[in-house]
Amino acid sequence: MLIVGTRGDVQPFIAIGKRLQDYGHRVRLATHSNFKDFVLTAGLEFYPLGGDPKVLAGYMVKNKGFLPSDPSEIPIQRNQMKQIINSLLPACKEPDLDSGIAFKPDAIIANPPAYGHTHVAEALKVPIHIFFTMPWTPTSEFPHPLSRVKQSAGYRLSYQIVDSLIWLGIRDMINDVRKKKLKLRPVTYLSSSQGSDSDIPHGYIWSPHLVPKPKDWGPKVDVVGFCFLDLASNYEPSESLVKWLDAGTKPIYIGFGSLPVQEPEKMTQIIVEALETSGQRGIINKGWGGLGNFAEPKDFVYLLDNCPHDWLFLQCKAVVHHGGAGTTAAGLRAACPTTIVPFFGDQLFWGEQVHARGVGPPPIPVEEFSLAKLVDAIKFMLDPEVKQRAIELARSMEKEDGVTGAVKAFFRHYPHQEAQTKPETNVEAEPSTEPSRFFSIRRCFGCS
Repeated sequence: MLIVGTRGDVQPFIAIGKRLQDYGHRVRLATHSNFKDFVLTAGLEFYPLGGDPKVLAGYMVKNKGFLPSDPSEIPIQRNQMKQIINSLLPACKEPDLDSGIAFKPDAIIANPPAYGHTHVAEALKVPIHIFFTMPWTPTSEFPHPLSRVKQSAGYRLSYQIVDSLIWLGIRDMINDVRKKKLKLRPVTYLSSSQGSDSDIPHGYIWSPHLVPKPKDWGPKVDVVGFCFLDLASNYEPSESLVKWLDAGTKPIYIGFGSLPVQEPEKMTQIIVEALETSGQRGIINKGWGGLGNFAEPKDFVYLLDNCPHDWLFLQCKAVVHHGGAGTTAAGLRAACPTTIVPFFGDQLFWGEQVHARGVGPPPIPVEEFSLAKLVDAIKFMLDPEVKQRAIELARSMEKEDGVTGAVKAFFRHYPHQEAQTKPETNVEAEPSTEPSRFFSIRRCFGCS
């Protein structure tokens, strides 16, 4: 597994990897060094990928997506991409760095930001399956989350545009690796932007009850459901947190996870004033952004360093967060009305989907975050009808098992009979009977 991103990007793949391991498969999860303990504690093998998720997240927040707003940012992002691309082949074939045990892959699972994954798969002659928490396959139903297309007529085209712009930024690094490390012919100048179909199977990690599979996605594309990793069962909350929760009404959770906050003091002040104005108790997750610094402690506010969302959100009446797919899923699963404050990328997409489903107010882009808007959002979430819709959505999601859905999709598209699982498992492989054409050079990095 080649996974690039923040903790929220890595977590669902740990759940999928653990399930594959339960079925007797050997799983190596390659991701940033920051998450080594997270992966190893889950019982999976780990291998480090290049790139720093804090630098990547900071760049994305500052530039609202992949494209730089300041030319001086380009070398920073290119250096991150180069580190990631150059680390992919060793992650797939080098022995374990700690134990020295050899590793030889039979298949690769990757997410799209691991740019270069398809080229490594081509060189190793193994199939690849792309899974992601945001749309990456062209559709006419909604635009690419990294685009700013507003008109429905341009939705499908937006995927090709983003594809082409990313390829323009990385093609020299990809071709350098193809020639020098993978011993493959270089890919032509416009390769990625040609054609609209990909033979690489894609699986999308979200609930079809929240966003149904678009009608124009074919059989190689699956919407498998949210993939949850059980962290609550092993979590022991601190005594102070338990006492605080027991001392009053259910709180509102507010936190932005792994994302850097530009003005944490100002944002903290807005949050505290909004809670006070609306008469609510609140839990503030300090996260990487450094929220929670205020002069005097407030008895209606609890500051939290880290806590499993699957435990914490069950203690909350509503949640306010950045809109990462995993955090969004955890809040909806806990039947919490949700306000999303998007920083970049797919977060605005999830904010719009939550609002369209009636379980949260319109998203509040981080640059528009204000006392008045947060107070209005809290009032919206406290509406009993909104809570009822959140309960109904949570009940629908209860019937889903995204991890099983992802594993089934992986086996279904795997091109060889070796994909059959052991008879005692409940997941039945459904190997593809179509000829395998995983490595069309027209598609440079798994972007349809």
